[in-house]
Amino acid sequence: MTHQYKSQYRTVRGYQLDNQQENELTSAMEDYLEMVCRQCKENGYTRVSRISELLNVRPSSASKMIARLVKLGYLKYDAYESILLEEKGEQAGTYLLYRHDIVEQFLRLIGNNNPLKEVELIEHSLNSSTVEQVSILLDFFEENISLKKQYMEYSKKKSVIIDTLQK
Repeated sequence: MTHQYKSQYRTVRGYQLDNQQENELTSAMEDYLEMVCRQCKENGYTRVSRISELLNVRPSSASKMIARLVKLGYLKYDAYESILLEEKGEQAGTYLLYRHDIVEQFLRLIGNNNPLKEVELIEHSLNSSTVEQVSILLDFFEENISLKKQYMEYSKKKSVIIDTLQK
C-alpha cells in the first residue's frame, strides 16, 4: 500500500528555498545589506572594498552582490563610487540590524558571551513575528529585573546539571 504524505517538514535547504520564494532577498543578500546599512549609519556611505573587508569576501564577490542589490533597488552608487542606501534599502537594512540586535541580545540573555557566529546562522531563519516575540521577551526581562535574576540563577543551576550529563 502506497501512502502519499505531504509533510510539513523540510531540510534546512528546503526551508531556505521556501523563504526565498516569499522574499526576494537571499540570506547572503541580507548579510550584505545589513553590513551596508551598518556602515552607512556610521559613515553616511560605504565602499565595495570596505564591505569586502568586513564580510571577509573577495572584492569581486562583494561587487557582484552590491550590483544585484542596486538592480533590486536597495542600493545606489554615487558619482564617487560610494555605496548609498535607497529608501527601500534603508527600511530593509534597518530591520535587518534590528533583527540582528534582538537575536544577539537573546543569546546573551541565555548565557552566550560570544554570539556573533550563532546570530549570523540563526537570524535569517526567523520571521518577523518571532523577532517581535523575542523582543517582547527581552523587554519583559528588562522591566522585571527580579524575574531576570531568578532566571539567571535557575539557568546556572541547570547548566551545571547539563554539563555533568555531557561528561
